[in-house]
Order: sequence, then structure tokens, then C-alpha cells
Amino acid sequence: MARRSTHETQAAREAKLDELHQRLTGAVEQLVSGDDWAAAMTFAAQFRSRSFNNTVLIFAAHAEAFEQGRVPEPLPSHVAGYRQWQQLGRQVEKGQPGYQILAPVTGRFATATPQDADSWRRLGKGEKPRAGEVVRTRMVGVRPAYVWDVTQTQGDPIPEPTAPKLLEGEAPAGLWNGLTEQVQAAGFELVSVPHEGMIHGANGLTDYTAKTVAVRQNMDPAAQTKTLSHELAHVLMHGPDAEDARQHRGIGEVEAESVALMIGAAHGMDTTSYTIPYVSTWASQVDGKEPAEVVQATGERVRKTASEILDQLDTAQVSDGTPPGLTRETTTRQAPDRSAPSTGHARPPTTQVPARGPARVTQSAGRGL
Repeated sequence: MARRSTHETQAAREAKLDELHQRLTGAVEQLVSGDDWAAAMTFAAQFRSRSFNNTVLIFAAHAEAFEQGRVPEPLPSHVAGYRQWQQLGRQVEKGQPGYQILAPVTGRFATATPQDADSWRRLGKGEKPRAGEVVRTRMVGVRPAYVWDVTQTQGDPIPEPTAPKLLEGEAPAGLWNGLTEQVQAAGFELVSVPHEGMIHGANGLTDYTAKTVAVRQNMDPAAQTKTLSHELAHVLMHGPDAEDARQHRGIGEVEAESVALMIGAAHGMDTTSYTIPYVSTWASQVDGKEPAEVVQATGERVRKTASEILDQLDTAQVSDGTPPGLTRETTTRQAPDRSAPSTGHARPPTTQVPARGPARVTQSAGRGL
């Protein structure tokens, strides 16, 4: 059989990307209610190492596989690429199609004057930089790739990290202090107020002018910590320069509550009381953009902010969807064949949480997809 021409290969890839984008848009458009969005954010917290778009694609593909009886559980637990599973001593079972996601395409760029944004030039394949030039790798596009859930593989067992367990009303050990430190690092002072009457009836309040974050004390520790997460999201995302959030307050509240939900879910907290406004309402308020486009952008901002907060915390957290023991620098690859397989503020009282499992590894460049 004759090999495909470069043009045919490129056309096939573009067709797959178009199919992926259509599937992604359809899945995003189903996030029409606050409950739907909250469920998506809870799931995203367990797969926070991947982009919001890829989280949605994995969720939809696994749900389809479950309906077809190809996987035993309705939700995936750990996903990885074909060769990544082999790296862990596991093999994709014959006849198990992978879940299509968007993987980054990177290029190397060089310049002798890195401070000049217009001076960077892309290096060709095998091309070496000139003397004195700085080289950096940048994402230049996306390509279709495949991942499989652990239930689609067989082989060596993978270790399960210890998951935090909390009683009702309790806050995870160290979370209040860790969030407080991040509020203070952003230049804000944390103020504890006795009751909601002092902050206009709210649970918490961020004042960008006074540079303060207030949280009312007459709530249980879990609620206080959740509120602090919400306000930290406002601090990091919704300052005076955040135009979209300023023009459409609903979006700002969705983002802050979603970040708080992801932080809570990542610590095993009960997220059923988190309230998200009706998605189709706020998403349709942005002029010149389709609701699905707004939801995707919001979802990625939420995931990125929550991940950055979580990465700075020394707390026991649930898995981020990456199989324990996987080397993070190993990029997701397309399989040859789809069917081949100190704060100054005392934290609310908490109970001790089991020590964390295997250390989480940081995301490598371009791995946010």
C-alpha cells in the first residue's frame, strides 16, 4: 500500500481536529445549568492537570464507553497515553479505542534579543541557533492524540494515593493557613468579622481599594475555608482591570465559586452546597461571543487559577488524574492504531488528615492541554 502524501496526512489530521472541535462544542453546550456546571467542575478538580477542553472530551468519551459496556465505571480515574501506560508496566487491552484529546504542537524559536518580542524566529527541523542566540519552545498548534483510562489497561498495579477524608463541617488540615498565605502574598489583609451584618449580609467580601478580604466567623470551619477560597479567587482574577468580570458580574461570581468548588473537591470536601448561577444566562451576556466560547474560556481560567492555588498548598489532595509514578515530562502520544491497544490568623479547627500519597509532579511546558 502506498504511503500517504504529506497533503493527505495533513488533511486527515485537520478532519480529526474538526471532528474533535465539533464534539467539544456539543459537550460544552450541554452545560446549561448551575448543577451541570458544578458537576463538570467537580470532575475537573480530579483531572486538573489537563485543560478544561480535554477534561470535557475525556468525560464525554468515557461516558460513551460506559454506556457501551467497555468500561466498568461511569467516571474515569486515571488516564494516560499508550506509551505512558507501557512506561508503568501496563498495556492497553486489545479492542479498546482511546479517548481523543487535543495535544500541543510545539516549535523552537531563537533570538539574540529576547526582550524584543518581534525578534523571535522559528527554527527549522534540525536547525541550530546562531552564536549568542537564546532558544525557547512555544506551543504553535494542536493535534489529535489519544489517552486511555486505567480500566482499559491491564498489567502492573498502580499505587493509589491516600485520599483525604473529612467529617461534616470540618476543613482540611492546613488549608485555611495556606489560603491565607496566598491572600497576603497578593497584598491583601485577611480580616475576620463576627457576623455577616458587617459585610452587607455576605459570607465574605473582597475590597480592592482597601486591599482587604473579610470572612465572617459565625460559620463552621468548612464554610469559612470555602468562603476564603472564593475570595482568593476574586483577588487573583477580578481586580479593577478584569473587564469581562466587571461588565458581567455573573461571570465573576461563577469563576470565584467554581475555583472554590475545585479547591474543595481536590481536598475531598462536600461540594453539594456550592451554588453556581444558571450557566446559559451568564454565558449569553457577553456580546460578540457564542455561549459555548464563553463557557470554554471561563472553564480554562477557573482550572488554571485553581491549579495554581493548589500547587502552592502543602495539603493532602485527591489525585489529579495522572497515574501515580508517571514521569510528567513524557508527553501524550498518539497510538499507532486506535484499537491497539504563617499568617497571623488562626485557621478554623480541623481534624488531622492522612499524610499525602505520592508527591504531585508539576506540569511541564505545554502540558496544560
